[in-house]
Amino acid sequence: MISWANPEWFMVFWALPFALVVYLWRFYKKRTPTITFSNLKHFESIKGNYRVLLLGLSPLFLLAGLALVIVSMARPQLENTIVERKAEGIDIMLVLDISTSMKAEDLKPNRFDAAKIVAKDFIDKRISDRIGLAIFAKKSFTVVPPTLDYDLVKKLIDEIEMGVVEDGTAIGMGLATGVNRLKDSKAESKVVILLTDGQNNAGEVDPVTAADLAASYEIKIYTIGAGTKGMAPYPMVDAVFGKRYQNIAVDIDETMLREIARKTGGEYFRATDSKSLAQIYAQIDTLERTEVDELIYKDYKDLYHQYLFPGLILITLGFILDRSVIRLELA
Repeated sequence: MISWANPEWFMVFWALPFALVVYLWRFYKKRTPTITFSNLKHFESIKGNYRVLLLGLSPLFLLAGLALVIVSMARPQLENTIVERKAEGIDIMLVLDISTSMKAEDLKPNRFDAAKIVAKDFIDKRISDRIGLAIFAKKSFTVVPPTLDYDLVKKLIDEIEMGVVEDGTAIGMGLATGVNRLKDSKAESKVVILLTDGQNNAGEVDPVTAADLAASYEIKIYTIGAGTKGMAPYPMVDAVFGKRYQNIAVDIDETMLREIARKTGGEYFRATDSKSLAQIYAQIDTLERTEVDELIYKDYKDLYHQYLFPGLILITLGFILDRSVIRLELA
């Protein structure tokens, strides 16, 4: 990157047009005619010699040379910046509900796809945190443990499909899987972000018990309830009429989700549409930021000589033309 040590010298550029006017005035003042002709048509076919062509080069050389000298006086420098970053990363497990109720379309295009989109956006904003993914329906399993390979995590998020696990909502099992992946972590901070749209109705682990386990390992849990208030449109496939919609009740156990977050020092959020879901992840992103220590080293290389010497050469050529060729032309 180019920087300027003395940028105030650029103000001198305003004087160049005036210098050109003064030079031309002095030049044409010297060229007083010695012979007057009433008709010049006989001279139109006469070609000018090289001196005529050089008449206009002197002011151009002088102005270009002065411009280059001004640039050199502004001291252009090549700035080389080296930034060393030292960060204590956060370990984060995203725990996602993939039960069939996530097909509801109160979030666009539906709860499941909206959750995947904002999860990938959240990953894109992290810099040095290890991120993993677990999913649950009636059972739970780890898709990828915490890793710095963000492209891999986003690729696996895209590949998640509903139906790979028997249907149900084992929130406690999902939490337990996330906690199990973080309990031995040495990270400065450990976080689980759980997203669900229902109530715990499966699994051997109670969600609140899983929260107690997380608290014992100093793992913070943020819980998100995904779904509008009241009824939500749910797509049904009919063998006769094809795809149609049926309104289903939205039944999120907010009391339990709040208790899970409270026990671990996290927060509970309710996403009633895609926009609010994106805002929730953005808020969690600001709450859980890695502290980054930066050491900035800057090295400067002067480039003024690349402009100064060509400028002086052009000025010298301009003066030579002015004192020789042009003087002979005027003589």
